Amino acid sequence: MSKDVNLMEDIVSLAKRRGFIYQGSEIYGGLAGTWDYGPLGVTLKRNITNLWWSTFVDGREDMFGIDAAILMNQKVWQASGHVGGFNDPLVEDLKTKKRYRADHLLEQNNVENVSSMTFEQMNEVIKDRGIKSPDGNELSDVRQFNMMFKTHVGAVEDETSVSYLRPETAQGMFVNFKNVVDSFYPDLPFGLAQIGKAFRNEISPRDFIFRVRELEQMEIEYFVHPDEWKQHFDYWLDQQKQFLLDLGLPEEKIHHVDVPEEDRAHYSKYSFDTEFDFPIGQKELLGCAYRTDHDLASHMKHSGKSMEYIVKGTNEKIVPHVIEPTFGLDRTFFAVLSNAYTEDEVNGEKRVYLKFPAHLAPVRVAVSPLLKNKPELVEKAREVYSTLKKEFGNVMWDDNGNIGKRYRRQDEIGTPYCVVIDFDTLEDNAVTVRNRDTTEQERVNIAELAAKLR
Repeated sequence: MSKDVNLMEDIVSLAKRRGFIYQGSEIYGGLAGTWDYGPLGVTLKRNITNLWWSTFVDGREDMFGIDAAILMNQKVWQASGHVGGFNDPLVEDLKTKKRYRADHLLEQNNVENVSSMTFEQMNEVIKDRGIKSPDGNELSDVRQFNMMFKTHVGAVEDETSVSYLRPETAQGMFVNFKNVVDSFYPDLPFGLAQIGKAFRNEISPRDFIFRVRELEQMEIEYFVHPDEWKQHFDYWLDQQKQFLLDLGLPEEKIHHVDVPEEDRAHYSKYSFDTEFDFPIGQKELLGCAYRTDHDLASHMKHSGKSMEYIVKGTNEKIVPHVIEPTFGLDRTFFAVLSNAYTEDEVNGEKRVYLKFPAHLAPVRVAVSPLLKNKPELVEKAREVYSTLKKEFGNVMWDDNGNIGKRYRRQDEIGTPYCVVIDFDTLEDNAVTVRNRDTTEQERVNIAELAAKLR
């Protein structure tokens, strides 16, 4: 096994053991491509979304937040092109009937330039090289597979009641463009921002939470004058990178990749991916697309409602063009978690810890009495705990096991500081503060403790 495979197994194991991420429906054998976030995972995820929202919505004057419905009129997806164009290449094991992404199978068999191949070319390579399914069986011809989850709204199941679980949050913002303009008439450029679930019926979900069927997006649609799209595109590409740096991700692991025309989504005229060095390799983390007026013009045509914007101070009417910075929350979580995973030695023993930045750590401080069977220590520790809980919120009480085991447990969940109340505390009103990264300890007066930790 390679080092990276072992690393992935270690990360997945720790994520389950310490309550970050569980397999979805695990007691029934699971459901591929679904994962449940445990108590620590949901807190880490919220810390990421809070930083994103404060950065791109609360911290700006040109951004409006919305929360659109997941279910939408089927005409939205017909107009956007998703009904006809949101497809992946599928092949089927002729014996087991299992289905696979054709492009993934070819890449696993060291075929190059797969993304630029037509379905016919994929079929030729599969036949010429004798590529089989993972179970060693013959494969069907490659065909299109639409990744949207189809459902019906209401009691009657016919074509008029068809809807879809949204494959992206973007369309909810496009169909509300006119509403926001009518309500606020913002200056151009301006943006709409949304955090929400999206659903993609992936043929072969894989790589932990990297490729899943139920995902969460942090997405912006930024409306600009058509003549100014490039400068705004470059700006948002830089803003995406800065956000990753604010998450504590190292710059050397972040890469901008120009997406060739054949690999772009059907709505994109120009795209860059921001890739990250995951344990599974350098993979896409964020996307930035120039969607032109594709969406607004399509909805204007199909709905009959004007999506024109009158430029303030002029009589110029335009259909704005759109820059779309997209942030996958699950992949961002994966990047933060995998980057934080660290191994070292303490007193000759291997130690595993999560080196989260303090502002992202799901537990900021852990408070412990040195001995839990000494009421005077517990009482004092509870006072300190209550004070810090009001100050920081994400503070944990931990009195399980000896102090060494508590430190190791807190290291594994990424707690930056452990505060211990001992017998000396009762005399000098000072506590021991232990640093996760250095394991060094220092005495801090309780009156100065919150400021020190802050």
